[in-house]
Amino acid sequence: MRSFTDAGRPSFRSSPGSQPRPPCRRRRRDASSAAYPDADENLEAIITRIEQKSERFETLLKQSKPVEALKTALEGSPLKTRDERCKSANWIVVHRAMMAIRDVDGMFNSLDPEYYDILMKYLYRGLSTGDRPTCDQCLKIHEKLTEKAGLGCILRSLADTVNTV
Repeated sequence: MRSFTDAGRPSFRSSPGSQPRPPCRRRRRDASSAAYPDADENLEAIITRIEQKSERFETLLKQSKPVEALKTALEGSPLKTRDERCKSANWIVVHRAMMAIRDVDGMFNSLDPEYYDILMKYLYRGLSTGDRPTCDQCLKIHEKLTEKAGLGCILRSLADTVNTV
């Protein structure tokens, strides 16, 4: 039954004889949320690792090894991080690696299946940018990745809550 409090706001009370409902608890949505206890504990360490990865990545690109550069970019993605700096820094490295790939078919001949799911997550991030060259490249890779890994790769990447890109 609906009644009104003194302040004029509606109050939803249970019917006579029924158990009162406990108050609604709000979940905090910040980086130190209980759902992600170790996430973002040391953001500076994560940023430092991404910078080191970026240096290795640059070396591989200069040696004309784009697939190895992509593997390096995909390795060690920050797990469960909610910090946008970490996500953006890692995305920049992965984006540059994806854009450096010229032979998509050849890439999948040397890319290990363990990278497929995280690559799919980054492809969706790339598609969300709306940037035409990025979207074109992401769609090319997505098509080949779906052929190679199957539809399960798409579902796993969408359901994955550990790797937040």
